[in-house]
Amino acid sequence: MTQISDRTILFADLRGSTGLFESLGNAEATSVVTHCVAALAPPVNGHGGHVVKTLGDGLMAVFDTPAQAVPAALQMQEVLAGIVSRGQERGASTGLRGLRLQVAVSRGEVVEMAGDCFGDAVNVAARLLDHAGDNETLITAAVLAGLTRSQKTMFRSLDQLVLRGRIEPVQVFVYAGRRSADSAATQFGDVAPAAEPEAIRLEWLDLERVFANRQLPVVLGRSPQAHYCVDDSRVSRSHARLDWHGGSFQLSDLSYNGTYVRFADGEIVSLRRGSCLLHGSGAIGLGGSPADPSSACVRFEVLRYGDTETSPLG
Repeated sequence: MTQISDRTILFADLRGSTGLFESLGNAEATSVVTHCVAALAPPVNGHGGHVVKTLGDGLMAVFDTPAQAVPAALQMQEVLAGIVSRGQERGASTGLRGLRLQVAVSRGEVVEMAGDCFGDAVNVAARLLDHAGDNETLITAAVLAGLTRSQKTMFRSLDQLVLRGRIEPVQVFVYAGRRSADSAATQFGDVAPAAEPEAIRLEWLDLERVFANRQLPVVLGRSPQAHYCVDDSRVSRSHARLDWHGGSFQLSDLSYNGTYVRFADGEIVSLRRGSCLLHGSGAIGLGGSPADPSSACVRFEVLRYGDTETSPLG
């Protein structure tokens, strides 16, 4: 029987499973991934939803309301964090310790047929995962509208993002209460700059843009819809995201080939679905280290004092 109704769709994706197969081998890695994905189902069921299907290293679930889906998403994050933490205590492989979870939640009219779900809300939730960093939960404005007042305060806006295959941008919010283990790390730890930066300049080949902090987030990638397009074969369509968070510019890797940051003192930070704060000036390697002359290398400079013109996102 076909049913059309307003539903909330959740996609969860386990990141880091490739490293698990490399370190443990196919049989053991498959067992670990299966166990982790199965452990994400009880939070879904416990908050009134049901798992539509599993997707290798992830799952798709449906809920009646956003107020059910969001607590389930946050509990799923805690479940995986618990698995990884227990693994660390028991000396588990680096592959297991590197597992991370991305969750995306959308809401809208959904067609339920033959045990599966179809519709724009399903497509939005699936493609929103491309923009999620490690241990991030992203939701759309329609989901936010269905939350309680206290639930709404847990999210901050990422502004409008262009999703793959979709013409109209989508207003997106990120859960602000929890970030990845290496989130917002700099070579100086978590120390924030003394004076708040106002803009950041990006330069690749002859493409130079200046973005004010109020214009963020900015997506760097190969897609023509990316805010800052870097057309190189090693660059993912949505490769990295610049956020304005806690008074600093924060760069998050969204890619499969990785993002690398070289600061002015020469230190190179490798981001694999992780994040770091940008300060001073340096270079961002998309898909390869800035030390590799063949990699797509975007120079950056954090600007202060408001004495530069900013470019519209367009």
